[in-house]
Amino acid sequence: MEEQQAKTGKFALNYGLLSGLISVVFGVMLYTQKMHYETSTAVIVISIVILAAIVFFAVNAFKKANGGFLTISQALKVGVGVALVAAIISLVYQFVLTNFIEPDFMDKVMEMAKPKAMANNPNMTEEQWEQGVEMQKSFAWIQYPVLLIMNSVLGLILGLISGLILKKSQPEY
Repeated sequence: MEEQQAKTGKFALNYGLLSGLISVVFGVMLYTQKMHYETSTAVIVISIVILAAIVFFAVNAFKKANGGFLTISQALKVGVGVALVAAIISLVYQFVLTNFIEPDFMDKVMEMAKPKAMANNPNMTEEQWEQGVEMQKSFAWIQYPVLLIMNSVLGLILGLISGLILKKSQPEY
């Protein structure tokens, strides 16, 4: 009788939900501290470290459930799956935040960016600034597919690294 092999999708979903939940808690924390307007390097690094740790734990848990064996392909599937589920949850939170909780989010972000933009482009007129703001608002939806793709690529990289660290092939006999 053949042993039932663990499914990568189960681990991707469970750990992706965990990662998404942690990302939402982190986002709420930033919101309560009024730090959700800026995209600082520290926030990005913390987000990547959280995802990297969860992908590693997910790949390791899959390996344990799979009899101690892991292929690079399985690690990639788990890594991308975790990152994709986490990204979807994070984007749903971002959508709710920017459209329902704080509908003037984009206006505040643009208001905060204006002094820096004007300093970097001293020849920019107020009219040019307004045109740029309107264009950015009309293309705000593009952030959703871009973030899904970026998170999937990050999950692929993290899954590969985790897979290379934890790889163990099944014996041929």
